[in-house]
Amino acid sequence: MAGSKFIPDRGLTTRMVATMSLLGILYVAFVIALYLVGMPLWLLVAVVLGVAAFQYFASDKIALFSMGGREVSPAEAPELHAVVDRLCAMADMPKPKVAIARTDVPNAFATGHNGKNAVICATTGIMRRLDTAELEAVLAHELSHVAHRDVMVMTIAGFLGIVAGFLTQMGLRFAFISGGARNNNGPAPAVVALLVVLVSAVVWALSFLLTRVLSRYRELSADRAAAYLTGRPSSLGSALTKINGDMARIPTDDLRRAEPFNAFFFTPAVSKKGFSLSKLVSTHPSLDQRLAQLSDISRQLGTGA
Repeated sequence: MAGSKFIPDRGLTTRMVATMSLLGILYVAFVIALYLVGMPLWLLVAVVLGVAAFQYFASDKIALFSMGGREVSPAEAPELHAVVDRLCAMADMPKPKVAIARTDVPNAFATGHNGKNAVICATTGIMRRLDTAELEAVLAHELSHVAHRDVMVMTIAGFLGIVAGFLTQMGLRFAFISGGARNNNGPAPAVVALLVVLVSAVVWALSFLLTRVLSRYRELSADRAAAYLTGRPSSLGSALTKINGDMARIPTDDLRRAEPFNAFFFTPAVSKKGFSLSKLVSTHPSLDQRLAQLSDISRQLGTGA
């Protein structure tokens, strides 16, 4: 929300604009390249519109549904609502819906493209592990995502990658089915399909890396905003340390079910076998980087809090 009291981060804004500009250039180049290699314009438009509709109306809701999140009333979760009420008053922002996901994976996340459909969700695992100050810091982080419309930003940023991934799969299947069929008016359909696959694969890789960079920036910004809003950076640092330490005790199957939604989470749910790869293409900064930023903020505030 434009009127919220979360401290703006000009550095993040600059990096986000630069990253989104690069993605925009990639969008245009992608469409032109697909047209030049012979992909029918009507098919490209149909795919883009279909993916766009799915992304906008369903992508954020899937995370809540898949994690078993359910909206709760103040009577059902008075302490959780009290924390959210207090933070929203401090941030001068409308209160989003509040949900709880019954899973032992300790995490929290926000969904929704605008204030009217925003939901902030905490898992039973994180509520059991954190004290009130730590939980407040985590929820402040998630409310910062809502205030800055990060879900919408990341949905737009990730759109190109999804289109490119879909066209890659579709092109491979079409090339396999059509085989060596010829087209008297132009190149064989299989050749066009393989060219579409090549272009799409390159664009998918580039957009994937750019959105990961953007995601890490927004997580650092949300940490910063939460630390300044609550005035207790150490509480957020303590929450991060606890959660990352306890992730190792969560069953691998539970972590794997949660991993597809890491971009939404306060901290990634990473299965033990995939940890090394996740560090290279993570949606979140490293724990050390996040703790270092919070330590700097503590010194700036001069409270040691």
